[in-house]
Amino acid sequence: MLKGIRVLDLTRVLAGPLCTMILGDLGADVLKVERPGAGDETRGWGPPFDAEGRSAYFLSVNRNKLAIAADFGREADRATLERLISEADVVVDNFRRGTLERRGFGPDEWRKRRPSLVWCTISGFGPDSDRPGYDFVTQAESGWMAITGEPDGDPMKVGVALADILAGKDAAIAILAALFGRQQSGEGARIHISLLESARAALANVAQNTLVDGRDARRWGNAHPNLVPYQLFNASDKPIVIAVGSDAQYVACARAIGLDALADDPALATNAGRSAQRGRIAQAFAERIASRPAADWRARLDAVGVPNGTVLTVLEALREANGSALTGMPSSVGGTVRFRPPSLDEHGDAIRRDGWRVFERAH
Repeated sequence: MLKGIRVLDLTRVLAGPLCTMILGDLGADVLKVERPGAGDETRGWGPPFDAEGRSAYFLSVNRNKLAIAADFGREADRATLERLISEADVVVDNFRRGTLERRGFGPDEWRKRRPSLVWCTISGFGPDSDRPGYDFVTQAESGWMAITGEPDGDPMKVGVALADILAGKDAAIAILAALFGRQQSGEGARIHISLLESARAALANVAQNTLVDGRDARRWGNAHPNLVPYQLFNASDKPIVIAVGSDAQYVACARAIGLDALADDPALATNAGRSAQRGRIAQAFAERIASRPAADWRARLDAVGVPNGTVLTVLEALREANGSALTGMPSSVGGTVRFRPPSLDEHGDAIRRDGWRVFERAH
């Protein structure tokens, strides 16, 4: 889909590398530039490391790229970078504000020289902030942690670096839109994506609840702020989640688990009515679900079309995912794996010699 599009990856850690990996999955030629010696910080973010000493973290977001190590302060490397940028369609960076400008690689200057260039900068807190951007800090300051965890427990972060992941996906979407726009006008784009804005936007209905009623959101644990019943229950052997999203599903659910009185109660016919009696419903469901194994409830609920699922460990969840210990999880956007994650400066000599033509030989 993106065959022939050249992406220069000046990013490290997670959000930026995820963005450029998505573009690579979709067929773009991606060159990853790293610091000589150390490379991307995540090369050392382990254990676990595989048998070749590669960190799992780095492997997870760096397939479909060729790699070069380059020093912005070294004249020969600067010349190589200038050549690569001059022929790139897209540049993605996550340097702190002013860093590239001080090194003579300011994005705005490059955009003046090459109006067709798409340049995307990913930061923690936007183009006017000098603060370093880390997912954990973003989760704290975006409101996520305030609504995650048990109501009487501490604020809790999400179990994966989801602010980074959303920002990376937002960046990929914005870049794709800019490339489409360039087809129409010939003009590239200057794009700014921040972890904070991506995380705030992802509050979605929680943010809208707050904007509409003016009351602060709170933690609901495994329950839903708007829907009832929509939460985790403990069966006799393991947890199961039940996600009732409509009035018809509620009636089907209550009957399927043998709570006909709740199904027939006119006060519970609408979600608003159920929300008003959340405690009564949750208690009745909890007592009933605890009486039988999760598989029994799953069979009953599946038979009447009520969304439900048992809680799986990561290892259990991956058993049918066809993931790879080298190239990671399958592309979520329908892309393909062409190149394994590169070692540091693996293609440096070829890139210095051939520039973007290195992909002609790599393919």
